[in-house]
Amino acid sequence: MASVLVHYQEIALKGKNRPWFVERLVSNIRAATADLAQVKVRALMGRIELRHPDDDAIWDELKRRLARVPGIANYSRAIRTPRDLDAIAETALAELADVEASSFRVKAQRADKRFPLTSPEIERQLGGRLKAARNWTVSLTAPGLTVWVEILNDEAFCYLRKEPGAGGLPSGVSGRVACLLSGGIDSPVAAYRLIKRGCRVRLVHFHSYPILSNTSQEKAVELAELLTRYQLDSRLYLVAFGEIQRRVVLAIAPPLRVVVYRRLMLRIAERIARLSGAGALVTGEAVGQVASQTLDNMAVIDAVASMPVFRPLVGMDKEEIVNEAKHLGSYDVSIIPDEDCCTLFAPKHPATRTTERQLEEAESALDMDALVDEAVATAERRDFKFPTPALTDTPVQAD
Repeated sequence: MASVLVHYQEIALKGKNRPWFVERLVSNIRAATADLAQVKVRALMGRIELRHPDDDAIWDELKRRLARVPGIANYSRAIRTPRDLDAIAETALAELADVEASSFRVKAQRADKRFPLTSPEIERQLGGRLKAARNWTVSLTAPGLTVWVEILNDEAFCYLRKEPGAGGLPSGVSGRVACLLSGGIDSPVAAYRLIKRGCRVRLVHFHSYPILSNTSQEKAVELAELLTRYQLDSRLYLVAFGEIQRRVVLAIAPPLRVVVYRRLMLRIAERIARLSGAGALVTGEAVGQVASQTLDNMAVIDAVASMPVFRPLVGMDKEEIVNEAKHLGSYDVSIIPDEDCCTLFAPKHPATRTTERQLEEAESALDMDALVDEAVATAERRDFKFPTPALTDTPVQAD
């Protein structure tokens, strides 16, 4: 059996609550690898070990999955060895048999302080043996290769490479939020940022089918499946919004319609959020991107919500968001052309500075509570799971 050593970073700062965070991360890793035969996960001192059959194909799949698990700082394919310097040196030399390097260093970590050598002593003695065997130059500042050694209570590990993890906190430790998922570039990135902060993110997508095509719904489903690879289970609510927009067009002056749409979306999303046990809303808005995202309009949009509204991208420019979407893997889906509900009945000159009084007067022509009730009652719920996707369609209901 081979080993993968998983390290976390932010979890280590959680003091007395750290065991609970570690337990959740272990549980998430087990869930993410549940369908991979003979993969075993256990918590060690300050790290987590996965044991798996010594097979390159399994390792390649583990790399793909571990890179997406929030809470992991880095992970390494490691060799377990006895807690003896001779055994560690023998293991390291065997691992280095086919490796060439212009320079190297040894980096040791002694988690068990009862081990007779300190970390610097381990580095000097093991480094001396490797230098004598391979005739490599030692470089402590810019080595071509680093040999990592970790000494634990009952065993030691040796490895040559660290793979970057997603970082952040384990999914599920920070409660639930509901994210308005447009199908564009921004909102999947906003959802992912909350997933990395340990939130379980519910997704709410507004569409105008059958007035427009169902392309935006198909994109929302693809994005939900993608985000599920990170948070392991997702719930997507598909809300029909076209008929609501038609009623707004008949009652609201053109310059105010975009903001009224957004206020309605927030009301509907908040109702769904409460039914699904979420405690905050999330949007992909950034200041100044479109008319509804001026400071004045964002303020009056937020005014209809009685729970916090998070905008994790609020200070980012478009290029930064695009780069993050590409890293996430959502960009190629987001740029697929579709007929988004935001473009339906959109006025040529939307207001960029509205007031609460203006909007309350305009909205008095509509039965807002009835519109929200209708949208929630007819919304479709779909559930997703990874690694064994199971998609189901269910009416909206309280969790």
